Amino acid sequence: MSAQEQVRATDGPLAPPAPPPRAVKTMRSGRLGYWLGRVFIYALVLVGAFLYAMPFVWMLSTSVKPAYQVYLVPPVWIPETFQWSNYWVPWGNLPFVTFYTNTAIITISTMVGMLISSSLVAFAFARMRFRGRDTLFLIILSTMMLPSQVTLIPIYVLWSKLHLINTLWPLIIPYFFGGAFQIFLIRQYMMSIPLEMDDAARMDGANWFQIFYRIIVPMSAPVLGVVAIFHFTFSWNDFLSPLIYLNDSNQFTISLGLQLLNSRYVSDIQQTMAQTIVALIPVLVVFFVAQKSYIQGIVISGVKG
Repeated sequence: MSAQEQVRATDGPLAPPAPPPRAVKTMRSGRLGYWLGRVFIYALVLVGAFLYAMPFVWMLSTSVKPAYQVYLVPPVWIPETFQWSNYWVPWGNLPFVTFYTNTAIITISTMVGMLISSSLVAFAFARMRFRGRDTLFLIILSTMMLPSQVTLIPIYVLWSKLHLINTLWPLIIPYFFGGAFQIFLIRQYMMSIPLEMDDAARMDGANWFQIFYRIIVPMSAPVLGVVAIFHFTFSWNDFLSPLIYLNDSNQFTISLGLQLLNSRYVSDIQQTMAQTIVALIPVLVVFFVAQKSYIQGIVISGVKG
């Protein structure tokens, strides 16, 4: 056995050569830059989250304050006594049960109408081939560039001629004719479904409507969920449309009810804050329950179109 073999036998395998000092310095600077970047990103996120959450935290704090602490300078974030009666006293002054009932009727009805009409139109643009299809789709998209304030007066005159002002119908019927953004979003998703599915279904004797509700709609559940969440949030918080068409307090939605509470009981701003938080609960619950489907549908609709 040679001397080199005896050294290997006694000392074990030879250690790998050490990296040069310049490489070590580069590795350390790279790791330092990585961690500094991560710290900067997290700090930026925390600052942004704090700025966006501060109004909500202030509203939550004000909702349980007694009246004398609402306008104190400097402001008081944690009240001396928690006045929980702010959450139920307004219900005895105004018909909040009626407000929530009207809002639920409008939101659910319009959401169903929007899903049915928009999915049907999107299916036609995504799966069917007919003359002028692209031109019609471009016209629909062009309506997204038209501000709603431009058509506000003509539409109001139309509902007035139909004697439907101060009813819930002007807030419900239009959504049974689809929406440009919803049609675009659903169409983008439906175009990602292979056309071979339609061919196979037609070979089995299915017509267009059967292809729509038996194949395409079940496969489009994520994007339909996104449209439902979008519309639920918009309709529940809508203030302008009810303000234009509704005059009787028995027809008011929750957004008009909060405005009525704030105008009738101006000194009780803490009660307005409390009822605003109660009105936000359904929207927050829907979003957090369907958050996974919401994000999945947005990503797939935007990438695979």
